Amino acid sequence: MSVPGSDRYAGGELDGFLIGERIHSGAMGYIYRVDGRDSAFPMIMKVPRIGPGESGEGLIGYETEAMVLPALSGPHVPRFVAMGNLAKTPYLVTEWVDGESLEQVIKRGPLAPDDVASIGAAISDAVHSLHLQDAVHLDLKPDNVIIKADGDVVLIDFGLAYHAHFPDLLAEEHRFAAGSAPYISPEQVLGTRSDPRSDIFALGAMLYEMTTGELPFGVPSTMAGLRDRLWLDPVPPRVRSPAVPPWLQEIILRCLEPDADDRYQSAALVAFDLRNPGQVAITARAAKSTQAGVVEQTRRWWRSRARHPAPRRLPKSQVSATPVVMVAVDTANPDDQRQPALQRTTAQVLSLSSEFRLICVSVIRRSVVAEGPGSESASGAYLDHLVRLRHWVEPLQLPLRRLSLHVLESANPENALLEFARRNNVDLIILGAPHPAQRGLAWWRSVASGVTANAHCSVHVVRVPASLN
Repeated sequence: MSVPGSDRYAGGELDGFLIGERIHSGAMGYIYRVDGRDSAFPMIMKVPRIGPGESGEGLIGYETEAMVLPALSGPHVPRFVAMGNLAKTPYLVTEWVDGESLEQVIKRGPLAPDDVASIGAAISDAVHSLHLQDAVHLDLKPDNVIIKADGDVVLIDFGLAYHAHFPDLLAEEHRFAAGSAPYISPEQVLGTRSDPRSDIFALGAMLYEMTTGELPFGVPSTMAGLRDRLWLDPVPPRVRSPAVPPWLQEIILRCLEPDADDRYQSAALVAFDLRNPGQVAITARAAKSTQAGVVEQTRRWWRSRARHPAPRRLPKSQVSATPVVMVAVDTANPDDQRQPALQRTTAQVLSLSSEFRLICVSVIRRSVVAEGPGSESASGAYLDHLVRLRHWVEPLQLPLRRLSLHVLESANPENALLEFARRNNVDLIILGAPHPAQRGLAWWRSVASGVTANAHCSVHVVRVPASLN
């Protein structure tokens, strides 16, 4: 069968797939709906543009996606089904993801801050999942973000992606700035294609667009225009939309820092801040009302001239160097002898990385706040335990920007801790194991065992010698 190039191929059959209507035609290729092979989910077939007069980009993109997508898994990428023989008819069949693209959402106008935070956190979760699989998308833009009915996000189109375990065909072709001009990162402009923080820059550009309805750097059409973002900062979001809260501007501008070292170091940290705006560490970024002055822009320009691509590290190793650590603190028993052991263990764990985020969590059983969350008694109990958390963490002398405190109210502490850890992409949970003889902590012992058995991440249970109990 010839490579499909027009609708007259609809209705044809290829390797057991019945080709339906063509739903997209772009510079890189065509997309058709397909049926067949008793699939339990809807599918599409992507076919690259090849032949006389066509550039090689479509074929390179096809080869890249055909390598990368089968190696990925999880709810944030479309399921791979099959690929065609490159020497005969190249094609790629994947799951069709039902949902709305972020591009469609943005076309309706700027979003409210809470909606930006909700969608942005879901995108961050998807990006973090990708990075943990040693892949970098490198073409994140609203068209490639699908928002499902349940609010989860699926990333599509991996034709420009990088995967640490496969040859980088685009780098070999010297197409270093491959990507979408409004969202491409400064390091991509310089030729780096392996840095997961490039996706965080693109995420910041999308957050900016969702918030203001504008693109932070416009749509440059030349390499000189692309290089401007190595030193030029965008108009602060609050200038374009005065209703933007300081915490959201802080997050957006931190994502858009020209130097990758000044950005969030993992998408998990972006997701956490978007879900917990009250915990965002506010800096001078949040109050910016103008772009940098001439002197500062000149300084940035001069520094950018000496910037070179950094040595490659595996995406997963970069993300793992910025762990999110959650410590569960029993604030109902602040004077318990096991508390110092928990503090020492937490300090030892944090000493292994300078880019950590520590989340201190206490769970108040519902019986403690039986009057209801809106009552004065319930509010007082919440504040009391929050103060106890702050006292617990003070000896660790941690910078506020790496610390957040949370008091959860739940009749099921185990589930509360597990769900909070999952939603916030926690990498390690630290909690104490009480002495069996202490009945007041019996529920905590069962929580420790339940969390250890069911957590999505590693769990460190702190015990102390019996002589200290």
